[in-house]
Amino acid sequence: MAERKIILIDMDGVISDIEKGFRKAWSEKYSKIPCPLPQNRKTHSLKGNFNRKYFNDIDSIIYSKGFIKNLPPIDGAIKALEEIAQKYEIFICSTPLQEYKNCILEKYAWIEKQLGNEWIKKIILTRDKTIVKGDILIDDNPYADCDGLEKPEWEHIIYDQPYNKHIINKKRISWNNWKEVLKI
Repeated sequence: MAERKIILIDMDGVISDIEKGFRKAWSEKYSKIPCPLPQNRKTHSLKGNFNRKYFNDIDSIIYSKGFIKNLPPIDGAIKALEEIAQKYEIFICSTPLQEYKNCILEKYAWIEKQLGNEWIKKIILTRDKTIVKGDILIDDNPYADCDGLEKPEWEHIIYDQPYNKHIINKKRISWNNWKEVLKI
């Protein structure tokens, strides 16, 4: 029997909707202050006229207890992962936040809640994804393949987000076109 290909899938911005979660948390905390993130932009990319006195509140929301655990899944992600897992070996390969105290435990809790207990043993947390063995990495970070110590073994397929549209020399994937891209 041939070995199953290994697909590494990033969490934030690929299967968990960190942008939507942040916007919700911001509006709950500051109902009268517009969200500092431009529409459809990666976290920490601020609007030009944003009042800097609220800058630390961005981190306080992202690093707060319950933030990661309560993120909504990106539409179609959970169903797609379950289907992909029927053909490929999948690992969730995610980078913890710098302020990790809540993040690491909550990433595990999120995976368990959204995908089930069996997926807990399929979590890889690392600051350098280039050292992780696999055939494919699906990641919204357009530079995931050059941000580490090693030349990665995996092919980087970009999870399509508005903030990475400027990258045109790599395959792109979404939970709408994943069957065509992965040829399932």
